[in-house]
Amino acid sequence: MSLKPVTLAESAARRLADLSKAEGKPLMLRVAVDGGGCSGFQYRLDLVEAAEPDDHRIEHNGQTALVDDVSMPFLAGSEIQFVDELLGAQFKIVNPNAVANCGCGVSFSI
Repeated sequence: MSLKPVTLAESAARRLADLSKAEGKPLMLRVAVDGGGCSGFQYRLDLVEAAEPDDHRIEHNGQTALVDDVSMPFLAGSEIQFVDELLGAQFKIVNPNAVANCGCGVSFSI
């Protein structure tokens, strides 16, 4: 069975490029799904320098996000964005599989 691809939005690629430039080294965004949070699952986002062997690479304009095999089915069809809103600036996952999200956008249920 083929899963819908995860995509990296232009806004997220631009932010990753800015962070890499500020750190003076290439950085990638690791996106994972863990059990927990107020809605059942929660996103874990980390900036990393290297990929793991089971990572799926999502690339846009020379920037990379990574998703492990276990998290991929939960994120299938999602878009990774970067938003800068009144409440703050953050990477945001727009996940079509989530039937409910918590108010902060970090946890979700399927």
